[in-house]
Amino acid sequence: MQQNQSNRKSVIKICVIALSIFGLMACIAVLFPQVRLMIIDLIEQKIAHRQIYHRGVFNVLQSFAIGGICLILVFNYYMLTNSGRLRVHNVKQEIIDCLSEIDFRAFIKPVLLMSGVYLLGILTIIRANFLYLDDLERSINGVRGWYFWSRYVTEFASIFIHGDTNLTEISPLPQLLAILILSVSSVLLVYVMGNGKITTVRLLASIPLGLSPYFLECLSFKFDAPYMALSVLAGIIPFLFITRKKAFLFCSVVSLLIMCMTYQASSGIYILIVIILCFQHWNIRSKSNKEILFFMGRAAFAFCFAMFIFKAFLMKPVYSIDDSYTTNEMYPLSDMISGVLLNIKTCAMIVNQDFGVVWKTGIILVCILFITKSIRVSECNKTLAFFISIVVITLSFVLSFGVFILLICYVWPPRFLIGFGVFLAILCIYSVSDYKRIASVAVIALNWCFLVFAFSYGNAFADHARYTEFRTSILLHDLSALSPNLSGEVVQIQLENSIDYAPTIKNISKHYPVIERLIPKRLGDDFFWGTVYYLTHFNFRQCESVNGTSIDFKQLDLPVVLDSYYHTIKSDDSRILVILKH
Repeated sequence: MQQNQSNRKSVIKICVIALSIFGLMACIAVLFPQVRLMIIDLIEQKIAHRQIYHRGVFNVLQSFAIGGICLILVFNYYMLTNSGRLRVHNVKQEIIDCLSEIDFRAFIKPVLLMSGVYLLGILTIIRANFLYLDDLERSINGVRGWYFWSRYVTEFASIFIHGDTNLTEISPLPQLLAILILSVSSVLLVYVMGNGKITTVRLLASIPLGLSPYFLECLSFKFDAPYMALSVLAGIIPFLFITRKKAFLFCSVVSLLIMCMTYQASSGIYILIVIILCFQHWNIRSKSNKEILFFMGRAAFAFCFAMFIFKAFLMKPVYSIDDSYTTNEMYPLSDMISGVLLNIKTCAMIVNQDFGVVWKTGIILVCILFITKSIRVSECNKTLAFFISIVVITLSFVLSFGVFILLICYVWPPRFLIGFGVFLAILCIYSVSDYKRIASVAVIALNWCFLVFAFSYGNAFADHARYTEFRTSILLHDLSALSPNLSGEVVQIQLENSIDYAPTIKNISKHYPVIERLIPKRLGDDFFWGTVYYLTHFNFRQCESVNGTSIDFKQLDLPVVLDSYYHTIKSDDSRILVILKH
């Protein structure tokens, strides 16, 4: 028996060494530019069937090679040396011990409850059947393209979910998966913050995690939704292993890397939970200051180490050409403080502008309840607890935006602020944890407002989709009347201005201004794929959109061929300029 085990270990060792040698040779080969060009050419011909070469892909292959060498060396240390195998065994045992202490059956009912709540919240979004932003391109071409943003987990998971490398529109399956993942996230957040205790009130208090106006944008994506939800879950899972140091450190690094490779806007969630847990332990003296500092140090090390691995070996450089979107460039050290302060100010102004009076009143009330409870349960000096609780709220708000606070961001679309929803969820869960009636009523009232807005948002989607199709139908009818010859040459078309919002959206925006940032106008000069989608959707092959290119028909003196209530069409038979009217 012992002889068989010895032979088995020898075979495994030989296989590991052989594979490692082969892997090192492959990684070293990729370091040569000629080899990288061959790989890109192979991907273009055999897999992507389109041109993908640019400097970012070329450089990221080099980073992959360096990362692969480091990974192989680390893997060999842990597999072939006694000390490495002992460390692996210890981490594995700690993970098993943590999982054995959790009663996963107790999560079933809470997950079903939150699944029902979240499903109810996005029911109108699903019913609207609205292709949102990038969904248009993916529904037309079936491309993934998440690798461009270094979201490799999303890139490969989408192949599994869609059952093919070519994406097709399979909604509402991705959104239903997102709901399930968010439900698990809410339950685990309550479990972690409540020291293992899950109650209905706390679960309902966690609603902003998935139904904040900012995460509603994520749920609007038919293709991206489950991976954005997965990034939220990845920021919470490490805290299931908080009682074991090595397991927590290992799971934190792995989970944070998964978060980075699904949706980086969730990077603040891990930090938020660390802050609130440290504050809880300090405020009620459940742990010594030394233990709290050590925990904070481990968490900070895990976060920084994961970000270093991602940036050094996995992150693909992204540069905004026209300053219309963000980059993954950090501010230089000389401008870091001023840049961070600018981002903080920008985010605060955006939240203030997006939220109506009712929401802001509810959030202020929740913050007051958070401070009041902190003072009441504090085992420390009450005055000190008051000031520290204010610092915790302020710091949590700032850090809820994660690493984006360090980046050069030209725009802040709602989905970049999803950490703010988790920030509100944490404040709400903490405030209702001792079952005070005032706190419970205030928190549930605020979350009810979020739920109601989700209904309004989905219905506004449907209204805007109908209005957009109405305007598109009129435009294509006029274009077809002007160019009835389907066998003629394809003419270039460019749109000027955009259609206005439907009256429903204008009405909602009076009290919920964020809705105008959530719903795209879609037909206009500011979104290339909107025009392409409608030309393709209505099978109008006579025109080719040049919006989003360097071509500008507005500089030409094209004759007016049609002027109606909704639009003016200028054309010289080979070029068409459509001036949309509100």
